[in-house]
Amino acid sequence: MNDSTEGATRFAEIDHDGATLRLEYRWIDAAPATAPLLVFLHEGLGSVSAWRDFPNRLCAVARVRGLVYSRGGYGWSTPRPQTVRWGTDFMHRQGREVLPKLLAALSIDVAAHPPWLFGHSDGGSIALIHAATFPDRVAGVIAVAPHLFVEDLSVRSIEQTREVYRSTDLPTRLARHHADVESAFWGWNDIWLDPAFRNWNIEPVLPSIRCPVLAVQGYDDEYGTMAQIDRIPLGVPHAQLLKLEACGHSPHRDQPAALIAAVAAFVGRSTADA
Repeated sequence: MNDSTEGATRFAEIDHDGATLRLEYRWIDAAPATAPLLVFLHEGLGSVSAWRDFPNRLCAVARVRGLVYSRGGYGWSTPRPQTVRWGTDFMHRQGREVLPKLLAALSIDVAAHPPWLFGHSDGGSIALIHAATFPDRVAGVIAVAPHLFVEDLSVRSIEQTREVYRSTDLPTRLARHHADVESAFWGWNDIWLDPAFRNWNIEPVLPSIRCPVLAVQGYDDEYGTMAQIDRIPLGVPHAQLLKLEACGHSPHRDQPAALIAAVAAFVGRSTADA
């Protein structure tokens, strides 16, 4: 794929778990080079292309630059080997190990110019973990439908998604966004339905977050209740919450205009106050 122009898919290589991990990424140059950088972290079945045009639209309105990438096992990044099962700490490892290595590989000076993080679902959890681990290297977090802990509702919905995957054309539809659909789907589905994962919880790390935080949740989210964001201010008292009507687990698809306006205003206020 051509990597010579803005918006083209490119690949970065990092060392992870003793192997080379090739990560798909794309730049969005919607603002001058001096503008803030917003890094997009996708959901459990997401990828660079699965975002569609939302990152471009948000960056244009917020007047920021963007970086969109696919985690290992997703999109056109290195697939998950069939013999590898993710551990219950997979989101912690993404936030603490993989994301820092990617930013370094792309020569992003996080000390001088900390990036903003926009994470959806699993990506929202990873963004919060990263911000807690590196409190001086993140300018702000927008966590959209993040998971703080595992709810019965989440498990039931993921079980239902497994049956949909087995009985419908979902694999074909996902193949538009992933080179290895089995890698993407079962990596996510298997760990979320592992009984050991029921004890997973990131609330203990939240008090370490010092940057601005905007947490967003839809009232009709099929993968989590409003408790997922209501409990964020218990650890991050300065966090702001946005609750959206007529909105499920993907506010960037269900309520894109409202989400874009809120994020642009949030980034603008926080940047002005810095």
